Amino acid sequence: MIEATSIRPFGPLQCGFTMNGRERILAALRGECPDRVPVMLHNFMMAAREAGYTMGQYRRSPEAITRSFIQAVETYGYDGVLVDVDTVTLACAVGVPVELPENGPASSCDAAIHSLEEVRDLPPPDVARNERIQIWVEAARLLQRYFGGEIAIRGNCDQSAFSLAAAMRSIPEFLMDVMDPENEPLVRQLLDYCTSAATQFIALMAETGVPIVSNGNSTAGPDMVSPAIYRRFAQPYDRRVAEFAHGLGLPWLLHVCGKTDRILEDMVATGADGLELDYKTDVTLARDTLAGRTTFIGNLDPSAVLARGTPALVAEKTRELIEAFAGNPHFILNAGCAIPASTPAENLRAMMRAARESR
Repeated sequence: MIEATSIRPFGPLQCGFTMNGRERILAALRGECPDRVPVMLHNFMMAAREAGYTMGQYRRSPEAITRSFIQAVETYGYDGVLVDVDTVTLACAVGVPVELPENGPASSCDAAIHSLEEVRDLPPPDVARNERIQIWVEAARLLQRYFGGEIAIRGNCDQSAFSLAAAMRSIPEFLMDVMDPENEPLVRQLLDYCTSAATQFIALMAETGVPIVSNGNSTAGPDMVSPAIYRRFAQPYDRRVAEFAHGLGLPWLLHVCGKTDRILEDMVATGADGLELDYKTDVTLARDTLAGRTTFIGNLDPSAVLARGTPALVAEKTRELIEAFAGNPHFILNAGCAIPASTPAENLRAMMRAARESR
């Protein structure tokens, strides 16, 4: 078992210290100088496969989740665990029907509400009662207990408000809802409801002792809706979620899939301490937009590079990304999105070697 070590105070860290993984990740989120490039992997599917679990076994057991990440950290030596299960657990907790295949990721299969008018009759959310939420939170608690002060545990809290609302209505129906100005009062009532559900999950996660929380909001990205829709119906609620996490004393990270170039400024304005951005996002634009304000997390291509590339290609792309952020402490290396289960171990090792060779 990895023994916990004493943590230096939350104040500035000086270059020259040898840091552990937790210190390295937190330094990057504060814009301080880590001793080397910090790495946080979005690798839950790969971790489960390498630990010998089906996705069904993984999602049903906090112990299986914990063992998967322990093995992955001890195999690859990265700095931050992203505790993730799927993208429909919070949706399930608010009534969305989901499919749970034994050998694949969970997905929604119907809407929770089939008319926007049904929003008026929704009871207040209470996600703590949901068994799948409890499993997710318990896994974070076990990982925090195991790794202590050595590895940064990021308690992901599934979907932020806009994406959760889209799951409740179904994505096509919700995107039609937001286009009709007459629907705006009920749309905002639904978004308020979903913000409450998201912050309840964050409150539960905070009780585990994890030092970082996060949400995803990919349905609100430019690949799905216009920047104007993001600014009007997603960004204000992301900002409320960020403020809630900050009120608990925790940094909050936001993940959005796709090419986010046109909403980078708006994402920064949420108050997020870090933005986990997909490989489609322009790295130079993101670096310059985020500079000195929030931390860039990403953004290697998880499929074409990590899963299907050669170790030489992985190393090359890793070095290119690290070089783009040379001298910028607001940087955490990661894939741009979830790493496929089929990713070869030698590719992840190539990524880690390239990161460790860079200072």
